[in-house]
Amino acid sequence: MPLLVAGLGIGSPVWADDDHHRGENDRALRLLSLTPVPVSKANNTAGAMYVVDISFVDQVTQTFYVADRSNAAVDVVDAVSGKFLMQISASPAFKGVVLTGPGAANNNVSGPDGVVAAFPWLFVTDGGSRVVSFDLRTSPPTQVSDVTTNKGDANRADELAYDPEDGTLLVINNADTPPFGTLISVDKNTGKLTVGKRINLCAPASATCAGVDAQNGAEQPIWDPSTHRFYLSIPQIGPTVSNGGVIRINPATATVEATYPVSSCGPAGLSRGPGKDGRHDALIGCNTVFDTSGTTVWNPLGTVPADPRDVIIDLATGNIDAQIFGAGAGDEVWYNPGDNNYYATGSGSPLRPLPAATASGSTPLAVIDAADQKLDSLVPTFNVAAVTTGLAASQHPAGTSHSVAANSANNHVFVALPANNAILSPDGKTTCLTGCIAIFGHPDEDTDREADNDHHH
Repeated sequence: MPLLVAGLGIGSPVWADDDHHRGENDRALRLLSLTPVPVSKANNTAGAMYVVDISFVDQVTQTFYVADRSNAAVDVVDAVSGKFLMQISASPAFKGVVLTGPGAANNNVSGPDGVVAAFPWLFVTDGGSRVVSFDLRTSPPTQVSDVTTNKGDANRADELAYDPEDGTLLVINNADTPPFGTLISVDKNTGKLTVGKRINLCAPASATCAGVDAQNGAEQPIWDPSTHRFYLSIPQIGPTVSNGGVIRINPATATVEATYPVSSCGPAGLSRGPGKDGRHDALIGCNTVFDTSGTTVWNPLGTVPADPRDVIIDLATGNIDAQIFGAGAGDEVWYNPGDNNYYATGSGSPLRPLPAATASGSTPLAVIDAADQKLDSLVPTFNVAAVTTGLAASQHPAGTSHSVAANSANNHVFVALPANNAILSPDGKTTCLTGCIAIFGHPDEDTDREADNDHHH
């Protein structure tokens, strides 16, 4: 039977704002289907997908991509039909999960990590400070370029963002000290990558430091076409652990133009939302939450199961527009203009209040209305505890549901779930035994769309 969490099936949300949708059709986000992920020959995590990183939906081609470390590949799913299409591998191979002991992995050197697609190009980061581009017009996609952001550096190039107008990537090395960003030019005709200027996230400002004292890595960058700037989440700026921020980067000068403080929140995920009344909103996924004294009251280890929260910031001014209590804490967040919702992962939430290596069970995907900036619902996903005993072939690191992406054309939401024997598709026919992509949606909307299609036919 399907996973039940606090009396709720995996497709049944916990409503935070009962009146918001009163009188309308049932707009609850529900599990529609599961897409199993096949096991590649390169898999080194107990013959299933347990470790993934960032995911992405190319809105032009309606295609979902996720960095699958367990299988040392990028998994590709049709974001319309939900059909699994292929696994994209690299040469030399992606690092995969770099194991450091029974059930333990070093994420800082593993890969693939970040993915961004802008047809016909797919950009993927990897361990060894590596960035690879693929031409999606061939089947399988052709690897066309392979560069490094820091020669000889074993640490990963991690999350990245793309300016499609100018053909510029901002790639973040989060695990280095100090962390840094690299501007990479993309030849839009060939997909060839050329490494450009580095932005070292250290202080004080100098010829080699951007003037940002990033003490705990750097997380998700985004591109904002309205301001023609990159923005980047920084979990901690300076010695005070509760002081995070978002920085604005000018790619033309490779400089940090502004730092927007974000207190009592360790910024991780970042997603550009709607522009309204002169604002340029973005959702910040807080990976750590602090109380007013600066004491950690919640973190991904779940050692203190207090109420997490995410934050909406105005990128034009740095003002905090809203705090969304009950959402998070996870990693990736996503804005879907198709339904005007933010989606925020909660892979380390208080619903799983144990250290990450041993924790398992339900974790909440938050649905946040971008118009009224309120939490609509929490939808259960799944975490899997690490296995550290028994045969080596059965050992694997913990698996967490910390990536999310949405297709704005049909408002389907995609979450990669680690392998488990608890979850079934709604029709009872599909399992997640080797790992799967859970596809969520609004059933009434799908029914209305089908009715409209029948009417036009």
